[in-house]
Amino acid sequence: MAERHKSLRERIIAAALDLAASGLSPQMSGNVSARNAETILITPSGIPYTALAPDDISEIAMDGKVLAGPHAPSSEWQMHVAIYEAFPEAGGIVHAHSDFATVLAVMKREIPPFHYMVAVAGGRNIRVADYATFGTAVLARNTVAALDGRRACLLAHHGQIAFGETVEAALHLAHEVETLSAQYWRALQIGTPDLLSDEEMAVNVEKFRTYGRRP
Repeated sequence: MAERHKSLRERIIAAALDLAASGLSPQMSGNVSARNAETILITPSGIPYTALAPDDISEIAMDGKVLAGPHAPSSEWQMHVAIYEAFPEAGGIVHAHSDFATVLAVMKREIPPFHYMVAVAGGRNIRVADYATFGTAVLARNTVAALDGRRACLLAHHGQIAFGETVEAALHLAHEVETLSAQYWRALQIGTPDLLSDEEMAVNVEKFRTYGRRP
C-alpha cells in the first residue's frame, strides 16, 4: 500500500474513532469516507471502529464495485458516491446518528437561521432530506437534493450527513451540526426563537467562504 494511500486510510479511521469517542455516532452507527482520485475509501460494514486497521478500509469504484478490502463497504456507500458525484469539491464525508440532529430529523424539523453559525453549512438553513430506506439509491438521491447549495443536511428518521474538502473538515462540520441541533432544540423548550433575515444570513455565508483561511 502506498504511504499516501495508507495515510488517508488512517485519517478515515481517526475520524471514525472520533465519532465513537465523542458520542457523535455511538457503537458502529454512521460511516466515514474520503475521495481517493477516481475511487472512494470508506469504512466497512459492521466492523467496530476500535478494531479497524488501515487494510480494513474498503476501496470502491464509483459504481460500487469493491476494489480492495476484506469486508463489505458501508451499507450507505450509494449515498457517499452520490455526494461525490454531485459535489466535486467534496473530499470527505461523515454520516452520523448524533442525538440532537436525529431528534430534529425524526420530527422532520429543519434548522432555521436562529444562529449565525447555521451559515457554516453553506446556506440560510440546514434542510431535512426526505425519508427513504437506509442504503438505497432513493436515499442517496434525496440526500443530494437536500444538500443543494449546502454542505450538510439532516436525514429524516435517520441522522445527519456532512461533507468537506477533507475528512477532517467533514468531521468538524458534523460536530457543528450536532451543536446547532442541540442549541436549537433547547431554544424550542423556551419558545420560538427569532430568526435572522435572509440578507444577514447571506452575509454570514459569504464570510464563511474565507473563514480561517490565510489572506
